[in-house]
Amino acid sequence: MNQAGTPLIVARDVSKSYGLGHTSVRAVADVDLAIEKGAVVAVMGPSGCGKSTLLHLLGGLDTPDSGTVSVDGTSWSAVRPGDKAAYRRSTCGYVFQNLMLLPTATAAENVEVPLLLDGIPAPERRVRVAEMLDAVDLEGVGGHLPDELSGGQQQRVGIARALVHRPRLVLADEPTGSLDSDTAQSITRVLVASAQRQGATVILVTHDPAVAMHADRVLTMHSGRINHDSHAGAEAIAATSGDGQ
Repeated sequence: MNQAGTPLIVARDVSKSYGLGHTSVRAVADVDLAIEKGAVVAVMGPSGCGKSTLLHLLGGLDTPDSGTVSVDGTSWSAVRPGDKAAYRRSTCGYVFQNLMLLPTATAAENVEVPLLLDGIPAPERRVRVAEMLDAVDLEGVGGHLPDELSGGQQQRVGIARALVHRPRLVLADEPTGSLDSDTAQSITRVLVASAQRQGATVILVTHDPAVAMHADRVLTMHSGRINHDSHAGAEAIAATSGDGQ
């Protein structure tokens, strides 16, 4: 549920390039953006348009060459390098394309990691992990190792891990990319429901117009710029889906 007029994220004139000289590629170019608390935002666009780079800049995983990004009034540039990991952990939940699950830890132990880092007592950790596994339809598989799970199940473990510590901001990079259509819709509903229940803001990068339909705002990128910003809905997705494939 949006808290209109109260931005969680503000990006001002943000640019990011990779490489040097004639090999330099401008991944994000002069982006100005404000995202309200509680919003569910989909970022679409062709491969290489800067979607993932923008997501990393918003979540403090990368540093812009110019411009500023603030989350809940705090600029990433103002957070001391030694404090940045702790601030990210207290603020953000991430779902990566490469899930980076711990291969020797069970599904439940992987989900538990953010709570361990936050010093949550063991009884509460067990309850919250069980609740999240159930929310992503993984009840009964918490004791399995990642290589004993299907690709879709592994993706759901990654999503549960991102949500279990109840972050203010959830950043998801193609969170349903390895899932069948029905499961993709279910997982997207989990992400949206987290925003409704917890007041979290969700930003998800997706190529799938059906996934983007669950957002209340769609940003379409091309060549590092946001060239379309609209409320979600059939007309908005129809207008942007050609760019999203």
